[in-house]
Amino acid sequence: MGMTGPDETPAPGRRPIAPLWHTIALVALILAIAGYGAYAQKNAGSKTQIAERRGSTLPLYLGLIAGEWALFRFSIVGLRKTGTRMRGVIGQRWASWKDVARDAAIGLGAWVVWTGAETLLAQAMGQDTAKEITALLPRGPAEIVAWIALSVSAGICEEAVFRGYLQQQFQALTGNTALAISLQALVFGVGHGYQGLQKTLLIVLFGAAFGALAHWRRSLKPGMILHAWTDIFSGILASRA
Repeated sequence: MGMTGPDETPAPGRRPIAPLWHTIALVALILAIAGYGAYAQKNAGSKTQIAERRGSTLPLYLGLIAGEWALFRFSIVGLRKTGTRMRGVIGQRWASWKDVARDAAIGLGAWVVWTGAETLLAQAMGQDTAKEITALLPRGPAEIVAWIALSVSAGICEEAVFRGYLQQQFQALTGNTALAISLQALVFGVGHGYQGLQKTLLIVLFGAAFGALAHWRRSLKPGMILHAWTDIFSGILASRA
């Protein structure tokens, strides 16, 4: 894909938005993180939890926030190699509060649909035997605030990396929208492999749905809102269970 202006989403069929070597390095980095997560899932000392809780989770959350933005920054480095702007990858600017309200409504509407579909899929898959991360979910006001910050960071950064950079790069490389959406969703799901096979499969479907939403809207913003809200709601709700 060629260089995009500040308010443009790269169109299919153009040259890649980043060098191929950079995309390989980005995917390799994501897979390395996934490998460590899968190792932790397999070798956790607890029978039910991927990690035991020792004190506050604030250092963990702050480290994860830093990691999200580091991945975002690494993506920008690759985009700059071809003169592509991250702003163009994300999509059009909000011109008014109506644009904000529209994208929020789309995002929250998609969240309702996804929540129902996820529940049905989880029931169809049966009991999940993977170790859980509930011990690492927020407790108390400070951890809840940090969890919200982490969720917002994940919404922005992961949508930019997966539905933005990778999906548009795969679109340029393959010339096939469905394949591009599927490939980024697969990398996205594998990147969350620490949650076990069943949740990974659900996350692949989650990534595909978000990819379709980004393609339809030609913007990542509804997905960013949806992603952040999903993480906020599910984390806080699960911690109260």
